[in-house]
Amino acid sequence: MLKEKIEAIVSDIGKVLPEDMDALKEDVEKNVRATLNAAFSKMELVTREEFDIQMSLLSRTRVKLEALQEKLSDMEKQLEKNNSDN
Repeated sequence: MLKEKIEAIVSDIGKVLPEDMDALKEDVEKNVRATLNAAFSKMELVTREEFDIQMSLLSRTRVKLEALQEKLSDMEKQLEKNNSDN
């Protein structure tokens, strides 16, 4: 997916270059491609699928955490009630 985006950008840049730069077009495209690849690799990007999986996992974890917090709160109330009865 990322490679396709990079190639689309390179292609778009190649299309806007003036015709008298055809001799340099290949070099420009190669340099732009290399620059974009280097920039994107430094960004440590993830795919949309990986992102969606992590969001789903985070959502399920949040639900479990909220349930545990509620359970803990109920147990603390019960403990306080038992201590006050003694």
